[in-house]
Amino acid sequence: MAQGTDAARTVILTVDDDPGVSRAVARDLRRRYGETYRIVRAESGESALEALRELKLRGDLVAVILADYRMPQMNGIEFLEQALDVYPSARRVLLTAYADTNAAIDAINVVDLDHYLLKPWDPPEEKLYPVLDDLLAAWRASDHRAVPITKVVGHRWSARSSDVREFLARNQVPYRWYSSDEPEGKRLLACAEQDGERLPLVVTADGAVLVEPDDQQLAAQVGLATTPTAEFYDLVVIGGGPAGLGAAVYGASEGLRTVLVERSATGGQAGQSSRIENYLGFPDGVSGAQLTDRARRQASKFGAEILTAREVTALEVTGASRTVRFSDGSAISAHCVILATGVSYRQLESPGAGDLTGCGVFYGSALTEAPACQGQDVYIVGGANSAGQAAMYLARGAKSVTLLVRGPSLAASMSHYLIEQISNAPNISVRTGTVVDAVHGSDHLEQLTLRDLASGHTELVDAQWMFVFIGAAPLTDWLDGTVLRDERGFIVAGPDLAVGGESPPDWELDRAPYHLETNVPGVFVAGDARAESAKRVASAVGEGAMAVMLVHRYLEQS
Repeated sequence: MAQGTDAARTVILTVDDDPGVSRAVARDLRRRYGETYRIVRAESGESALEALRELKLRGDLVAVILADYRMPQMNGIEFLEQALDVYPSARRVLLTAYADTNAAIDAINVVDLDHYLLKPWDPPEEKLYPVLDDLLAAWRASDHRAVPITKVVGHRWSARSSDVREFLARNQVPYRWYSSDEPEGKRLLACAEQDGERLPLVVTADGAVLVEPDDQQLAAQVGLATTPTAEFYDLVVIGGGPAGLGAAVYGASEGLRTVLVERSATGGQAGQSSRIENYLGFPDGVSGAQLTDRARRQASKFGAEILTAREVTALEVTGASRTVRFSDGSAISAHCVILATGVSYRQLESPGAGDLTGCGVFYGSALTEAPACQGQDVYIVGGANSAGQAAMYLARGAKSVTLLVRGPSLAASMSHYLIEQISNAPNISVRTGTVVDAVHGSDHLEQLTLRDLASGHTELVDAQWMFVFIGAAPLTDWLDGTVLRDERGFIVAGPDLAVGGESPPDWELDRAPYHLETNVPGVFVAGDARAESAKRVASAVGEGAMAVMLVHRYLEQS
């Protein structure tokens, strides 16, 4: 229940256009929560927004908003999108009929929906109150202050502007985007005494002005941690994807002083996924951003430090200490290191692709660009799960989505459930045996030259949007000379290090390397960066947890 001075001023708001249903919802809420929360009801999206604005002006808090999906003029999802601007920390619930469950699932990505409830929910003691009890508990544990908004001004077809938006979005930093040629964008440029020649311009929530900031400057100004609090740790985890986050959660929860270092944003490739449907415990699917946010908060809850926008350039071994050196020359040390650096998408080598990266050519799902693809033709290069998930997500608003696949079919690299979904999507087509020969455009993507591998026939097609998912390259070059890697750059560990059943050359200990241990004792690898890894979210999380178990074993025997 609400506590302290919040009690009299904390609101649960419900909106439903059916007066009878609206009264019934309010009645159920008052019966359970009326003594400690104010129950406010509205019968339209507009009247509910007006009520929220009045509550905001009076300084009242709103803990939970329940909105009916089917409302005239403004449906529940549209209402919740606008309600987010007024009370971004309020928990959001969509009330739906069984036929609207797909809309509710879509809303998870659109408005970061916390839950959806099927009507009717009798008895409320079983189907309504437990859900709201959990949401209220989560709200009380969070920061109730209004989330200040960062403003970004840039050119529509600017690679760095796209990078900044992606960085902020993936790090869960609220922001608003303004094109440099629209009135509000021009006003912000004028206020910052900028002529628009140097973009992007970032105005932080506290009024600081950043012109063409790099990621570390941006991170420091928007409140992300970039500086370690200590010089020595029990465990340093390098990389913030599923494996790194799993390692950070288990390391910190088991008493190790843990720091996670991420060069861009936590989540890795999985964090960019629009929807993951085969991860255990999420039968309706979960977005990569949601899964990442929960894992990051979980790691922080247990005391793990998370450093963002810090690039690691070297790993040094000095006796029992393992030192991680950063690009700015600073360093931290630890008893053990877990390498969870993941992989990056390989670059498309077709002529013209490099010049138009960020200007119509994007690597990964680039969810920040998805709204601009509404009603347009989109091309996706690749045939693995990440490409399939992006195709399904973009197909919701795009006129057409075309998957360009080098191989003869999707079956070799894509999960069966995704292949079925793609085959049933009316606006998705798959062109197998097809590659991009060239990319054309002046300041943004305009056309593609496609080539059929069997016939050699080429075709010029109009295109403004292309998303590339063409295999994985490990981010391990900085380990050269220290940690053993295979010919493709993936890290070799455990039994794979053995040569003829013997320990690897230069191995100093009288035991064999542990399962995820590299050729450097006390340095472990987890997730996609490991040679012969499964390249799945669940296996990466599992390896992160297993690596921590092996860290404990190493520390006990050291």
